[in-house]
Amino acid sequence: MKFRHLSAALAVLLLATALLADEVKPVDAAPKMAFGLMMKQGDRLIFSPCRDRSYANVEDVSPDGSVTAVLTSLGLDAGKRLYVELLGVLDNGTLKASAFNMARVEGRCQMPGGKEESWRAAGNDPAWALVAGGEHVRLQRYGKPDVVLPYAEFRMDGRYARYDGTGDNLKLTVSLEKTICRDAQANGAFAWTASVGVNGQVLKGCAWQR
Repeated sequence: MKFRHLSAALAVLLLATALLADEVKPVDAAPKMAFGLMMKQGDRLIFSPCRDRSYANVEDVSPDGSVTAVLTSLGLDAGKRLYVELLGVLDNGTLKASAFNMARVEGRCQMPGGKEESWRAAGNDPAWALVAGGEHVRLQRYGKPDVVLPYAEFRMDGRYARYDGTGDNLKLTVSLEKTICRDAQANGAFAWTASVGVNGQVLKGCAWQR
C-alpha cells in the first residue's frame, strides 16, 4: 500500500516538474530592435511597444550609459514623450537596451522596413531624403528629379556602411558613419551620420536602419 502511495506521489511530482519546465522559457539573448514610446516616471524609464498595451521597464546596459544620455538630450528628463527604436533584450518584463537606432520627440510609431527598406537618410539645407532597400536606392532632392539606381547591400567597413552606384550619367555615393547625429528640425537623434554624393554635390544629414 505504501509503495503504491509513493509511486503516485512520485508521478505527481514528475508531472508538476514537467509542467513547470514547459512554463519557464529561456530568455532569447540575441538583441532585437524594439519599437515604441518611452517616458520617464520618477527614476523609472517606461517603454510601451508599438501596437501593444503592455509596458516594460528599461535598463540601460549600453557602454557608458550612452542610450540614456541621448534620450536625456532630447528632453526625456523634462517629461517629454519620445518615440524610440532600441536594440535590446526583453528579460522578465525589463527591456535591457544596449544601443539605439533613432529617437524623436512626440514621434509616431514606425514599423520595420522589411524587405523593401534597409536604410533611410535625410538632411536639410537643401532638403533631401534617401531610401535604400528592395530593388532600388532612391534619392529625392528639393526642386530636382529623383535619382533611382539599383540597390546593392551596403558594404560594412568597421564603423562605416557604404554604397556606390552609377547609371544614366549619374554617380551616387553613400557613406554612413556610426556616430550619433542630431537633427534639430526633425527634433530627433539618429545612430548614423550620412554623407551622400551625387555628381559632385555633397549632402549631409542623419541615417538610421529600417
